[in-house]
Amino acid sequence: MEEKEQKKEEQQEFDFIKEKIKDKPINKRRLLMRAGYDLACAAAFGAVACFVFVFLKPHVEEWLYPEENSAITIPKDDAPQDESGDGEGDEEAGEGKDSPDETEAEEGKDSPQGGEAVEGKDSPDGPQDEDRTGGDPQTVIVQEELEIEDYQALQDKLYAVGRKANQSMVTVTGVTSGMDWFNTPYERENQAVGVIIGNNGQEFLIMTEKSVIADAQAIEVTFSDDASVEATLKKYDGNTGIAVLGVPLRNVSEKTMGQAAVASLGNSYLVSQGTAVIALGIPSEHTILCGTVTSSQNAVSTVDANYSVLTTDIAGGGSGSGVLVNLEGEIVGLALSGYGSQSGRNTVTALSVSELKQVIEDLSNDRDVPCVGLYISTVTDKIAEEYGIPKGVYVKDVEMDSPALAAGLQEADVITAINGEEITSVEQYSQKVYGLHPGDVITITVKRQRGEEYVDLDCAVTVGVLE
Repeated sequence: MEEKEQKKEEQQEFDFIKEKIKDKPINKRRLLMRAGYDLACAAAFGAVACFVFVFLKPHVEEWLYPEENSAITIPKDDAPQDESGDGEGDEEAGEGKDSPDETEAEEGKDSPQGGEAVEGKDSPDGPQDEDRTGGDPQTVIVQEELEIEDYQALQDKLYAVGRKANQSMVTVTGVTSGMDWFNTPYERENQAVGVIIGNNGQEFLIMTEKSVIADAQAIEVTFSDDASVEATLKKYDGNTGIAVLGVPLRNVSEKTMGQAAVASLGNSYLVSQGTAVIALGIPSEHTILCGTVTSSQNAVSTVDANYSVLTTDIAGGGSGSGVLVNLEGEIVGLALSGYGSQSGRNTVTALSVSELKQVIEDLSNDRDVPCVGLYISTVTDKIAEEYGIPKGVYVKDVEMDSPALAAGLQEADVITAINGEEITSVEQYSQKVYGLHPGDVITITVKRQRGEEYVDLDCAVTVGVLE
């Protein structure tokens, strides 16, 4: 009996072991919420990773694979200080008039020894003269008449220079599309000549005119081998109208790369009346015209600068654009559509390239051209004495909506200093302004007439950009 009770107690004690453990019921709502939370986290993580990847990719590539992109540097030319004195001196030096050796050689033609040297072969004393000179060979000068074939050979050489320079020329096409009054779509193309002025390792830099690509939806550059590549506008100068385009090298074929050449900018200060030049791109991109410079004295007054104009006897001016190159194939003048001949003659005129090199370099390196907004001229000693005007830079006009107008500069002011540095000529003024950056604040000191006297005024000018 006791054993039965003991077994019963043991059975009751271990009955819990026989209990069946059921699985916890699945909470579908919570499961869906957890899955949605995980998906949201994954999406957020993916978005952040994508953003970080896109943001850091160019920096990582630049660090791992540094680009060969480098700034374009254009050597500047020193303007002659005294055109009359320096020009004559350069000409004499170039012709060797001051060279002792050449002077003796010229005098030798009229001297007894010179005459015996030329006529020594027909003179009985010729051999004796040869002995006196130590047996040196005698120089015989023979004058030959030029033939028609010689002229043609010279022409062939000139055109060879032009053809080689044409490798730097391109055609720029600006494509503009829209709707007319009758809701009919149209497409208009403007074309102008462009010049390859640089290769920064990533793209060709093309110089052209802003008016051609104004409001264009697409820009296309056609190289000398007729290959066309899409281009983008980098920078432009609202004063001269010069624009610089970029053509990625990865889009240029090897064939085109082998034929395209970067143009060389020459020294236009060495160009004078009578200098032989070659016009390219006028009136069409493949034209080669030869001629001479008839004048280099005229000046075009623009905002903050005056540019010299090279006038030629080459027909085909007007609204066309192109370049003038010297006999070395270097560009010495830019024929822009806005700076055609002012004399009414249909001849090619071009702006002196030496005075534009700083502007071209700034635009090529993606820098804005600084602007103050003044039309100016130099007050020379003669003008100062004749009109009683202080020496300095005379303000002929002030550009509307310019930093100069906002600063209170007026017509007939005479600029005497910028930031305390004396200014006596337009060249000094332009050089000082081009050395600034948009946003810089400068102090321009002027003399302004009040009654019969001039008073000094300081104007604080914030340098801007001409649109």
